[in-house]
Amino acid sequence: MSGNGDVGHDQRDLHWSTTRWGELPPSLPMLDPVLMGVLLEHINTRVAVIGRDGRYLYANLEALRFMGLPPERVIGRHMSEVLDDGVYRSFVPIFERLFAGESLHLQGWVNYQLQGRRYREQVLVPYTPGGGPVQAVVVCGLDHTDLRLGEEELALRQEQLRASEALKSAIVDHALAALISTDADGRIVEFNPSAETIFGRRRADVVGRPVSEVIVPERHRAAHEAGLRRMQAGGPARVLGQRMELHALRADGSEFPIEMVLWRSDVGGTAFYTASIADVSERHDAARQIERQREALRQGERLTAMGSLLAGVAHELNNPLAIVMGRATLLEEKCEDRPDLQHDVRRIREAAERCGRIVRTFLNMARSRPSQRGAVALNDLVRASADLLGYTYRSHNVALQLDLAPQLPSVMGDGDQISQIVLNLMVNAQQALTLTVGERRVHVATGVEQRRTDREPRVWLRVVDTGPGVAPEVRARLFETFFTTKPEGLGTGLGLSVSRSVAREHGGELVLEATTQGASFRLSLPLSGEAEPVPDEPAPPPAEVPALAQVLVVDDEPELAELLRDMLERAGYAVATALSGAVALELLEAARFDAVVSDLRMPDMDGAALWRAASARQPELAQRFLFVTGDTLSPDASEFLKATRCAGLDKPFSKPDLLAKMAEMLKP
Repeated sequence: MSGNGDVGHDQRDLHWSTTRWGELPPSLPMLDPVLMGVLLEHINTRVAVIGRDGRYLYANLEALRFMGLPPERVIGRHMSEVLDDGVYRSFVPIFERLFAGESLHLQGWVNYQLQGRRYREQVLVPYTPGGGPVQAVVVCGLDHTDLRLGEEELALRQEQLRASEALKSAIVDHALAALISTDADGRIVEFNPSAETIFGRRRADVVGRPVSEVIVPERHRAAHEAGLRRMQAGGPARVLGQRMELHALRADGSEFPIEMVLWRSDVGGTAFYTASIADVSERHDAARQIERQREALRQGERLTAMGSLLAGVAHELNNPLAIVMGRATLLEEKCEDRPDLQHDVRRIREAAERCGRIVRTFLNMARSRPSQRGAVALNDLVRASADLLGYTYRSHNVALQLDLAPQLPSVMGDGDQISQIVLNLMVNAQQALTLTVGERRVHVATGVEQRRTDREPRVWLRVVDTGPGVAPEVRARLFETFFTTKPEGLGTGLGLSVSRSVAREHGGELVLEATTQGASFRLSLPLSGEAEPVPDEPAPPPAEVPALAQVLVVDDEPELAELLRDMLERAGYAVATALSGAVALELLEAARFDAVVSDLRMPDMDGAALWRAASARQPELAQRFLFVTGDTLSPDASEFLKATRCAGLDKPFSKPDLLAKMAEMLKP
C-alpha cells in the first residue's frame, strides 16, 4: 500500500490470516532502537505504518522513493491525502478487517499512474502491543517487477523454444526428403518417417546402428568408412555441402538411385552429420524414357526419309514388275496345250507376284494415311510377311513353319495396321533366336475360335519361337510403351505396345501366353458380322465383256501400254493406245471411248491434267478413268483420286485385278 496514485489492480492474490505483531513474545533478541532505525532506512523493502486514524505514522526511504514524495507530504497525513480517491475507497473495507485484528498477504500486478505496471508483494500486519487492541498496521512491500519480467521472458523464450522444436520436429517428420542423422562414429541417431518409407525400415530398428550397414550398398561401404575415418582424424570433409547422386540400399536388398546433400552440426561440442536424401528413381526412369522417345523420333525421321525414297523406288520397280507379271499371265494362257512350259511360266508369274507383295508390304509400312477399314485376309498378311522376311530367316538359320487354317474368314479392319502387328511379331520371334543354340524355329498358325454366346466369332494368330522366352520379372512390363528387352540399338520399345493398341482398337487382344519353352504371342480379332471366308486360290476373272466397250490406254512406257492392251483385248475390249497425254486428247477428239486407263505420272501431260481436259470436253468420261500408278505413297496422288472419285490400280497388278476394276467402272 505504500504508494500513491494507484489507478487499479489486476491479478492480485489476497491471503488473510490472524497473525498479529505484539501478541507473541519475540523469538529473536531485541535490536538497539538506533540500529533498528538504520536498518529500516537502508533495506530495499518498502515499510510504512498506518495508525488507527488512517494517518501515516512512518514511511522509510524506500517507501518514499517509490511514492516519489518527500516525508512531509506523507508522515502525519491521512491515506486519503496520499492515495488516489478510488484506491483509497477500495482499501477502506480492507483496513476495517486489518484493524479488527486480521493480517493480509497481497501480491500481483498493479497499474500505477506514475510508476506504470509493477509486480508487488505486500504484507499488512496489525500491531497489538501487549495483546491489547490494534494500534497500527505495519505495511511491508517488495517490488518484484524485474524478477517477474525476467521469469515471464524466460517462460516466453522457453515456450518459443518448445514451439521451435515442435516446428522443427514437424518439419522433419513431414519432410518429403529422407533425413538421416548420425553421430561422429557414423551411428544413426535420427531417422525420419520419409526415410522409413524410402528405405523400408523402421526408426526403432535402425537407431544406434552404423549407417553404412543400413543404407550403403556393400560395394561402397569401404569407401564410406574410409571417408568417415578421415573426418574423425581431422582430415578434409570432401562431400559436405555437395549435391551428389549415389546408389542406396533398401531393406529388401534392392538398390536405387538417390540425390544426397550432407552437412555437419555441432551441438554442445559434439559433431553430428545429417543427410537429406531424395529418391530419384522416377527421374532416372523419366530420363531413360525421354531418351527412348528421342530415339523413336529419330527412327521416325529415318522412316519418313525412307518412305520418300521408297516412293520413287516403287514407281521405278513397279513398272517392270507389272510387265513381268502381265506377260507371264498372258504367256501362261497361251501355253495351255504345253503343260511343261505352262508350269515354268506359272513359276515365273508366282515369283513376280511375290516380288510385288514384298514391294507392297514395304510401301504399306512407310505409308502415312488415315485408317481405312475393309475386309482383311489374315492368311495373306502372314504370307506377305513371310515373303518379306524370307531372306532374314534363312540368313539367320531360322526355320519358318506356316500352319494357316484354310477358308479363314476375313476380318473387318485396317489391313496396313494389322499387317504391322503380324510383321512385328515375326520380326521379334526371329530376333529372339539370334543367340539361341540348337533348334531355331518359328511356328506361325491361324485359326477360328470356337463360337461363344457372349461375343462374336474371332480369328486368331499365334507366333511361337524356340528362343529363351520372356523372363518372369519383365512379363508384366512387356507391353509398356518404350520398354524393351532388346540390346541397345535393336529396339525402341514401341512394337508390342503399338501392336496391342492396334489390336484393341479393332476390338481384339494381343497377349503373351504361358509356355514351358520360348515365347508364344496370340493375336485375336473379332469378325465384322458374318464375314465370307477368304478363298485360298485367286477368284476367277470376271466374265468377258463384248467388244462394244472402247478403251483408251495411256502410258508413257510402251511395254506397259502394250501389256494393258493385250490383257484387255483378250478379255473382249476394243483397245487403242497413246504414249502421251497430248496424243490421248487427239484420239479422244477423233473417236468415242467408253473408258480410259491411264498412268498417273507421265511427262508432258500427266494423268491429272489429262482427266481435267477430257472431263471438260466429255463430262461423261469423268467417272470412267482408271488410273494405274506405282507412286502409291504420293499424297498428291491420294488426294487427286479422293477428290475425283476415280478408280485406282496399284502397280504391279494382275490381270484379274485389272478386269475386276474395269467391270466395276463400266457396270450400268
